[in-house]
Amino acid sequence: MPEPSVTGRSLVTRRAIDEIVRTAVLGSYGVSGFVDDGPLGSVRRLVGLRGRGIRVRTGEAFTVDLRLTVGFGLPVAEVARQVDSAVRYALRRALDREPDRLTIHVGAMRYEPSAAVSPVTPETDGR
Repeated sequence: MPEPSVTGRSLVTRRAIDEIVRTAVLGSYGVSGFVDDGPLGSVRRLVGLRGRGIRVRTGEAFTVDLRLTVGFGLPVAEVARQVDSAVRYALRRALDREPDRLTIHVGAMRYEPSAAVSPVTPETDGR
């Protein structure tokens, strides 16, 4: 005989939500990191700490604000769409709830040149 179900309540901390969102964002193609534009952002960068870049607010409305760094040359709108989809999916899967508002700001673009590859010539390819 099945046990009767008991309604309960679960509690999720902001830190746990931060980690769910961070994992979803960094797993998205084109995102290279987070930017912290707050008043302490420049101090954090001078000290060498990474930017926080995620703000989660709970209460009347569940909101998530993201400040991202995107790879140079990528379509920003498409990267933002992928991030939006990934974050909503991760939160829906983990918490069975989506944010009421999800805001994505692109604060910087990062250019990372690929390693220079010397062209193969008959003298250098070993023949």
